[in-house]
Amino acid sequence: MQLSVTGHHIDITEAMSNYVNSKFERLERHFDHVTNVHVIMSVEKLRQKVEAKLHVNGADIFADCEEEDMYAAIDGLVDKLDRQLKKHKEKQTNHRKGPIPKSVESTDA
Repeated sequence: MQLSVTGHHIDITEAMSNYVNSKFERLERHFDHVTNVHVIMSVEKLRQKVEAKLHVNGADIFADCEEEDMYAAIDGLVDKLDRQLKKHKEKQTNHRKGPIPKSVESTDA
């Protein structure tokens, strides 16, 4: 998984970058087909905003979160992405299943 972190009106510290990396490893445990992640951190007045776009097989997933603390915003973002990835994974596995086969009754002749 390629992870790129950029900042808008904020300098990304190494601690922030490491925190994002550790949190996004959690997403790989649930769905290992994440190919590319782009995270944008920004500061707007007193609000800390984090946005992420994930490229996975078959879809692009987007989420954002605003909090007063950047680390809380990252936690909220990862929770949102985790729910969306689980939903995407369920859709893929459910569509691959065929119709439920009817039981074949044996006839006595």
